[in-house]
Amino acid sequence: MGRSGQRPVHLAGHPLSRGRERVRARVRLASEISRALERGSPLVALETSVVAQGLPHPENLAAARACEEAVRGKGAIPAMVAVLDGVVRVGLSRSEVSRLAEGGARLLKLGSRDLASALAGRRTGGTTVSATCEIAAGVGIRIFATGGIGGVHRGVEEHLDVSQDLWALSRFPVAVVCAGAKSVLDLTRTLELLESLAVPVVGYCTGELPGFYARETGLPLDERVDGAEEAARLVAARLDELGQGGMLIAVPPPRRSALPRAEVEQMIAASLGVAAKAGVRGKALTPFLLSELARRSEGRTLAANVDLLANNCAVAAEIAVAYARGCRRPSDRRKPRG
Repeated sequence: MGRSGQRPVHLAGHPLSRGRERVRARVRLASEISRALERGSPLVALETSVVAQGLPHPENLAAARACEEAVRGKGAIPAMVAVLDGVVRVGLSRSEVSRLAEGGARLLKLGSRDLASALAGRRTGGTTVSATCEIAAGVGIRIFATGGIGGVHRGVEEHLDVSQDLWALSRFPVAVVCAGAKSVLDLTRTLELLESLAVPVVGYCTGELPGFYARETGLPLDERVDGAEEAARLVAARLDELGQGGMLIAVPPPRRSALPRAEVEQMIAASLGVAAKAGVRGKALTPFLLSELARRSEGRTLAANVDLLANNCAVAAEIAVAYARGCRRPSDRRKPRG
């Protein structure tokens, strides 16, 4: 047991610990997370790239705390995922979250492909959707909340830029609750590629794909659920009964902070032009565009981002509670007294 009350976990058969030829991951679960997994309590995985790279300080720290509070407020336990000094961590202390929030350019942005390098080099970084999906699936967490997933970038005809998130969703059995894909992406192609990868995109109280900052995109979805119980049954059927890969549960951003779709598109077009002139590409593109959008909107996109993050976490927690309740065997439930 470490000084922070955490213990190493070896994921037998999982890519993080398979074979001598691979880097062996030292995965540490916070004691609260370990107990929750043993008891079958509801858990919600949370990524940390949004803290390390996605939002400026101190908004990133406030957003992280709001997300954890939203999860706990609905009766589930938040499980933040990161790599600290070459150790995969599931469940972070307040000081560790602050370390990520204040780390700046020193911190890595870790997708699935970057995990081995971070472990071998004993580096520190925030995990993106793909890495968080992989780690959450490996330890047995089935519900994951984030703001928006990565996807197919605009201009893919010239530069084949497709996020690892889509590959991870197709492979790892995790239900990702989000506000769709980030608005700066090519949403039509992202939705098409998710279909090609056999990843279901399910609207939560909506029949169309949300547009991250905007509530609508005009892109219809084939599946819809209208509450946590219905969503939990779908998660259980796909992940547990069929043993299939991940899925997306798309939640529209709150009306109080959502932006008009046309306004968002205008700002994105202008921001993409600035990025092209500056030669910004690859991992740096999305953070650059989000920063540029915040500037152009005078902070409204930043406020919307924080608001939808907390909202997604609350929805994910409700689904996690319903999922955990549905997964308990009758013999596990307390018998009535008398």
